[in-house]
Parts: sequence; C-alpha cells; structure tokens
Amino acid sequence: MTDRMTDHIPKEDLCRMNRTMDGYGPHLMLDLGECNPAILNDLDACFNLLNDLPEKIGMTKITQPYVFRYKGQIPEDEGITGVTIIAESHISLHTYPKKNFAFVDLFSCKPFDVEGARDHIVQFFQSKSPSVHTYERGVHFPKTYSLAA
Repeated sequence: MTDRMTDHIPKEDLCRMNRTMDGYGPHLMLDLGECNPAILNDLDACFNLLNDLPEKIGMTKITQPYVFRYKGQIPEDEGITGVTIIAESHISLHTYPKKNFAFVDLFSCKPFDVEGARDHIVQFFQSKSPSVHTYERGVHFPKTYSLAA
C-alpha cells in the first residue's frame, strides 16, 4: 500500500476515531482506483466482504447483504451495488469493473478500527490507488436521552 492512503487523513483523526467520538460516529469513505476488475465483477466476493466485515470490526449485522448486478444505459458504468445494514448503521459498496474502481462507505454510531477496516477493504479489492476520507458525523447530535416513564 502506498502512503497516499493516509495523505487524506491526519494521523490524529484516525487515532481519535479509533478511541473516542465527539459526535454520532465515524464515516469511512473509500474511493478505490486501480482495483482488480475480476474482484469488482464477482458477486460472491462482494457478498462475502459485506457479510464478513461487520464481525471483523465488532459490529452487529442485522440483515444479510443485499448485492445486485447493475447494467444501465452506459455499458462502462455496469457493476455491483451492495449494502449490509448493521445495528450501528450501514456498509455499502458500488463497483465499476470496466473502470477498475469501487466506492465503499462504512458509517457507524460507535468507534471502530478505522485503519484496520480501511486496510482490509483496500487489500480486498487490491486497490493500487486508494483515496481515503473520514468524517465525524453528527457533531451536534444530542448525547443525552430521557427514559420514558
């Protein structure tokens, strides 16, 4: 993997997201270029990533992955779209085998190993040109709740 993966994420942000949260939760967004097109076009591989990733990062899967092959009017935009709903939020992916590209989002209301998740997904798709974005969602999300009487 290249240093470009961490160019977009200040080290202190990664460490903070792995330990504490100031808002609702971390959102890891991966723009993966120069991926292996065979993996990008493999429905079972995409299903397995979405099926296995929640447990690897300590999340609770509440649905099986929904993974679909997409063929639209623009042939080079065909690929695979998938999502897994987790109790903490969701994991989604969109692949473009003819463009060797994938987008993956992982949003959670609890901290997780952002670096570990990033590395696993980048390695899974064999991306040689990943662009990594993280964002702390819901900074102003209410943190206290009243229990119903």
